[in-house]
Amino acid sequence: MSNLVNEFNEYRTKMNEVILSKENLVIKRLWNLDTNTYAEGALDVKTKELLGLVASMVLRCDDCIKYHLGKSHELGITTEQLYEVFAVANMVGGTIVIPHTRRAAEYWEELLNIEQGTRNVEL
Repeated sequence: MSNLVNEFNEYRTKMNEVILSKENLVIKRLWNLDTNTYAEGALDVKTKELLGLVASMVLRCDDCIKYHLGKSHELGITTEQLYEVFAVANMVGGTIVIPHTRRAAEYWEELLNIEQGTRNVEL
């Protein structure tokens, strides 16, 4: 797995475990709300992830962007669809979102490279 993707996933998992081990009820409830927000409902899960990605880009949260990119990749979002999301985020957020778009594009390419590497191994 790519260092960029692997490092993010390992750090996120490790620190989530640390935070949740403290048994803070408010944090647990907040994170549960987050989980339930992205569950299937009147909007499908893909749409919700893409909405989360746009919001994360506009708010300029690189960790959130990486998280939503990973979920979008898992859900089968295409590169063409993703770049339309990037366009919406840049339109809403303005040019200050461009550096985050660059990092998002880099992370997406890493996810695709991992996928391609997996396909090559399977062949």
